[in-house]
Amino acid sequence: MSSLALTLLYLLAAVLGVVACRSLKLPPMLGYLTAGILIGPHALALAQNSESVRHLGEFGVVFLMFSIGLEFSLPKLRAMQRDVFGLGLLQVVLTMAAVCGGTLLLAQTLGGVWDVGWQTALALGGTLAMSSTAIVVKLMAERAEIESEHGRRIMGILLFQDLAVVPLLVLIPALAAAPEDLLPALGWASLKAVVLVTVLLTGGQGLMRWWLTLVARRKSDELFMLNLLLITLGLAWLTELAGLSLALGAFIAGVLVSETEYRHQVGTDIRPFHDVLLGLFFITIGMMLDWHILLEQWALVLGLLAVPLLLKLGLILLLARGMGATTGVGLRAGLYLAQAGEFGFVLLALMQTHGLLRPALMNPILAAMVLSMLATPFLIMYSNQIVMKLVASDWLQQSIQMTHIARKAIDTSKHVIICGYGRCGQNLARMLEQEGIPYMALDLDPDRVRQAAAAGHSVVYGDATRLQALVAAGLVRASAVAITYLDVPSALKVLANTRSHAPQVPVVVRTQDDLHLDRLQAAGATEIVPEAIEGSLMLASHALALVGVPMRRVIRLVQDQREARYNLLRGYFHGADDDRVQERDQERLSTITLPPGAKTLGQPLEHLALHAMGVRVVSLRHSNGRTAALADVLVLAAGDTLVLSGHPSALLGAQDKLLRG
Repeated sequence: MSSLALTLLYLLAAVLGVVACRSLKLPPMLGYLTAGILIGPHALALAQNSESVRHLGEFGVVFLMFSIGLEFSLPKLRAMQRDVFGLGLLQVVLTMAAVCGGTLLLAQTLGGVWDVGWQTALALGGTLAMSSTAIVVKLMAERAEIESEHGRRIMGILLFQDLAVVPLLVLIPALAAAPEDLLPALGWASLKAVVLVTVLLTGGQGLMRWWLTLVARRKSDELFMLNLLLITLGLAWLTELAGLSLALGAFIAGVLVSETEYRHQVGTDIRPFHDVLLGLFFITIGMMLDWHILLEQWALVLGLLAVPLLLKLGLILLLARGMGATTGVGLRAGLYLAQAGEFGFVLLALMQTHGLLRPALMNPILAAMVLSMLATPFLIMYSNQIVMKLVASDWLQQSIQMTHIARKAIDTSKHVIICGYGRCGQNLARMLEQEGIPYMALDLDPDRVRQAAAAGHSVVYGDATRLQALVAAGLVRASAVAITYLDVPSALKVLANTRSHAPQVPVVVRTQDDLHLDRLQAAGATEIVPEAIEGSLMLASHALALVGVPMRRVIRLVQDQREARYNLLRGYFHGADDDRVQERDQERLSTITLPPGAKTLGQPLEHLALHAMGVRVVSLRHSNGRTAALADVLVLAAGDTLVLSGHPSALLGAQDKLLRG
């Protein structure tokens, strides 16, 4: 198969896999893994796991480590130090110790395929200690659980696991040295890593800021992007030249950039490379899996699946309980983190490259890791039912929590339920207080709730997406519900619960932009406030005031726009920088000027029935510059310019009808 045909095959497999997972609301990573399994040499045999493809996959790991370094933040670590360096450190160390000890025990008792040295056992412990940041964080974000009690502990453990990968990337190649050279190899690798990291982090931060500023002043997006690739791949090459891994250099590059003011722009620019190449890496991992192993050695695979899952689940539960968490919180954290992770695949591939793992063990372990990741969405989906069934105290605690909310809201009626007590929710609460209107706020950040409640605010710890919490907050007696956070899936859950149990209560929803307006309106939102539209109105009002338009007229113009319920601003004229994937089918504005030969000249506008095509006429301007009133009977003439609003396909049809009849 030619290189072009092979590339097209990988792209087709990736697209189909991701589309299937998106349809099932599963993480894209699972789509890449499944696609790799299907097209690989052990299934349909459409492609071989060639050396060139594996090299491209390694670049995916490089950009993954760069992204991890970019998110590295000392203030963030300090704020979460108890969960990161307490719970996270103990989880990784104890999991490695347990897996290492168990592997050595199997080597002594069973021998055969399990006859491995302590080097392999230790590396395998580090591999299985990892959990999937990509899957868990995505699912927690969709369930609005990142700020919950178990969510904060999960994030702390994941953050330490990400950091632990860095020394493991140095350790595993050193473990592959001959026994008599092992200690010198470990010492030499550690010394090189410490010296290189120290030099780069001490002298590199100022140099990185100076260099990025110099590049940014050229105001060239192409130059900035090329510079990012040069820095990332250059430092990766430098660490590989020093006998360390590519991924370590990429991590250092990310840390250096994270200390500059360009970190957010860099994160946005590097994302396409990160996603595409990492997807290719997971396809190569899937291609390595021989599904025949599942049939021939099913007992071994199931054992390798069940034992690490139960080990990590039980260990995290015990550690969380020992650090003050309830049994329910600890069990949820264990269920969320029991699976293998993307860094586990990276370390497993590194073990294979350096000959630390026999092929007879490689495939069963790989199969078990893939199965554990496939099971993760279902474990998380049913985690609440599992916890409620196994932990009676969790049910009691949730009942106490609902009782606490109900007690706070028992004497309240005609109040506003505020879902989310961040900056937006607190501003709303202040304005309600000024007008003497009662409110009840629900939030999942315990620190914020504690501080706000101590200050006398009417806020309680509770998940607004859960019907029990809304009912306890007095949903049926409320005058309105305000959803103040930007998470659309969570907002849809609140809308569904409100519509089914208190359809008379109006719901106001805050969104980032107008992309989900129709979806939220269909779900029952009374009003939707897109931040992008409100920002554009404020910008326009300030600009009008600065150029001399009387303030009374400015206020009236803004009010007219708001009373139109954002209809004019729901679409906007798209440019080259608005053509991202998620915006290509978004409602937009388009203009068309009728030429002298147009077939519709002389016809009344209303006879064209453009609305039946899904297109709305926003305005019409004659060739003399005068804007016509749409309420009048308009006859189209040459030179007329129409502003149309609709989706791209509908706009193309309308333009064709206007020009060709």
